[in-house]
Amino acid sequence: MMNRARYDAGQRYDQMVAAAHKLVELWTLTRRRATVSDAAVAAVEAAGSPLHLVVLSEDWCIDAASSIPFIDALADRASNLDLRILERDQNLDLMDAHLTNGKSRSIPVVILYDDAFAERGWWGPRPTALQALVQGEWAALDPMERVARERRWYATDRGESSVREIVALIERAVSTAAP
Repeated sequence: MMNRARYDAGQRYDQMVAAAHKLVELWTLTRRRATVSDAAVAAVEAAGSPLHLVVLSEDWCIDAASSIPFIDALADRASNLDLRILERDQNLDLMDAHLTNGKSRSIPVVILYDDAFAERGWWGPRPTALQALVQGEWAALDPMERVARERRWYATDRGESSVREIVALIERAVSTAAP
């Protein structure tokens, strides 16, 4: 499924944005404002060995444009973490192995690989608290109202939940790999 060549063929964040046709301003402005805490960077670097994140996404996805810029900021700062973005629709084998609730091709999906490209875990498509709202009390809302509420949630959260959950994913992967 994943190997070094496939990973290397993925786009870096800036390459993805340069090729994007949708939500370019959201992708650009969110990344420009994206910051991550020193504690998050230290937690990732404590893992030691190199780690790789593969993001399955599409440029039209508001959830991706609201969370991936912060995860890219984490990868940019952590010396042992890097990130590549693959188009969901061009990588259905990966997408279908990481379905939301076992049935939905929801994005973004962030897949964690160790340096041998063994999968160590995955995250997506939204931070846990937001996903609970979307699948719970917001499920019956008009789609435009639901999207407006999601945008407000993301603006208030400022990527903290996404980064926290990715750091937790990395910490779990490292703790299960320890002898």
